[in-house]
Amino acid sequence: MDTGPDAPPNAPDAASGDLLVVGVNHRTAPFALRERLYLEPADLPRLLADIAAAGLGEACVIATCDRLDVIAVHEDAAAATDALIALLAARAELAPAGFRERSYQQRGRDALRHLFAVAASLDSQVIGEPQVLGQVKESHRVASAAGMVGPTLEAALQAAYAAAKRVRSETPVAQQPVSIVAAALLVARNLHGALDRCSGLLVGLGEMSEIFGRELREAGIGDLVVSHPSAARAEAAAHRLHCHFAPWDQLDGALAEADIVVAATGSGRFTITTEAVERALRRRRRRPVLFLDTAVPGDVDPAADNLDGAFVYDLGDLEGVAQQGKATREGTAVAAWRVVGQEIEAFLRQRAERGAAPAVSALRRHFEAVRKQVLSQGTLDADDATRLLVNRLLHDPSEALREAAAGGTDEGARLERTVERLFRLGRGPRVDDGKERL
Repeated sequence: MDTGPDAPPNAPDAASGDLLVVGVNHRTAPFALRERLYLEPADLPRLLADIAAAGLGEACVIATCDRLDVIAVHEDAAAATDALIALLAARAELAPAGFRERSYQQRGRDALRHLFAVAASLDSQVIGEPQVLGQVKESHRVASAAGMVGPTLEAALQAAYAAAKRVRSETPVAQQPVSIVAAALLVARNLHGALDRCSGLLVGLGEMSEIFGRELREAGIGDLVVSHPSAARAEAAAHRLHCHFAPWDQLDGALAEADIVVAATGSGRFTITTEAVERALRRRRRRPVLFLDTAVPGDVDPAADNLDGAFVYDLGDLEGVAQQGKATREGTAVAAWRVVGQEIEAFLRQRAERGAAPAVSALRRHFEAVRKQVLSQGTLDADDATRLLVNRLLHDPSEALREAAAGGTDEGARLERTVERLFRLGRGPRVDDGKERL
């Protein structure tokens, strides 16, 4: 499964160890399922303990409003994936088969690419959303405190952070959310004037809603209220934003009081219907309301924009205000994915080189032992000593090549090509600069 809609085609697979991902996000799972899987920060250690009890010693859980990803390491990726699906399905009150259909399961290079994309905010509803990297790092911290981060997972996470840093510094990805929020504030001021006389309402808690909430507070909005189906989540968000919260069953009343409404549930249906907007406008005596629909799919019925006093802007509209057209978005995504691809290749190459180190060390020890054997033969001049050394070093490889060739299979040809590559045969001897390379 692709990491995102702008992801490049799958490259040929390469060994990236036993990294695996099982998760759901806004593209694969409906709002109701994501709500059942939502984790408060205090729940993370408990889920990690359940994962450890299921037989996975290395794991990190990335939990946001719009996703739940388990990044894990296991020698048997298929068995570990099945165990995680069973665990998360039970939490979501689904049969494992039903959860599998609504989730993604990735391993190896694809799992690594997914992790890099999440950290770089290329897998978010709004590409470049700045909160997610901090959420990944917090998940890393919690997993480390639980003793669930070993060397393989640690290396993958550190490489993901490096990729995210390059994406943010070398591409315009980080500018997109900033421009969207700036465009929203511009529209709000054009409609209402000074924001200190306005009241705002956050409906739901998506990836962008708290960003909008903080920016509205910074812009001096007079009052801000949060409402969410989960009263506990609404209260927690209100605490973070230093504002009030309203019970979900009082949403109609909250809509009537709000001059700016930020919608962010992404429930797959219109949380704010045309009828609800009409009721609010009647109570407001047609004082205008700006609806900023940040949800994917949308929360606000677009038909509400036809009502006198209602102004509905979705993310596409705000991008248009910010003069960020489709071509710019696609070019930004391509550049960002190119960086991610480069970082994945660098990470895999470094792992492969580290994996070859024991063999190189063993070869060096063997050569050193043969050298000492030759020196133990007594006093030899340089010509005799080097000839004897070469003969002894070549004896075992020569025998192996002859045996492979006599076997009548293509193994002999493969070994010959390997020898040619290892010793650069046909290129002439390398000039020694006296520096030890290994």
